[in-house]
Amino acid sequence: MAPSAVEAHQLSVLNASEHRVPAHLLSASDEMKQAMIEEEGARKTVYLDVAGNPTVGVGHLVTPDDGLSVGDRISDDQILDLLEKDLRIAERAAVRLLGDLPVHQHEFDALVDLIFNVGEGNVSERASPRLNQAIASGDYQGIADELSYHHAAGSKAKGLIYRSERRANIFMEASYDDPREIGSGQFT
Repeated sequence: MAPSAVEAHQLSVLNASEHRVPAHLLSASDEMKQAMIEEEGARKTVYLDVAGNPTVGVGHLVTPDDGLSVGDRISDDQILDLLEKDLRIAERAAVRLLGDLPVHQHEFDALVDLIFNVGEGNVSERASPRLNQAIASGDYQGIADELSYHHAAGSKAKGLIYRSERRANIFMEASYDDPREIGSGQFT
């Protein structure tokens, strides 16, 4: 009997921890979701982020369709719904970015986090030519070298430095630990 779609997805995720698989078979892991919540926080009140953008939940950039303004509040369920919606967008972008290049689950997670954090436009061939070249040539170390983004609204942001370090650790070592907690200190 052939496995169901859910069973096939679970099998691909299991395989992705040991073997590289096509990105279209993957979605963000629970470990990655937890790391993103730790990095972004889960804010119920709409606020302006470091770049001056209205933001709510787990780093969700408020759009006109959301019908929200700075100071508005949302529920826990709305936070989770927005996170899942934003993750689907980042996952589809990661699949487009990777093309046919197979990846481990942790490598996919790191790229989803990058896209979630900086937006798909900032990983385009024009904006990130070295990242795209590393992907095109299957250079996994080269990909890892391009996962750092430290600036928001033209200024260096310490939180983004730590997040980039964490993202690189996820990509290269499958370590989802917060470098601020373990005191790794490359950027301290």
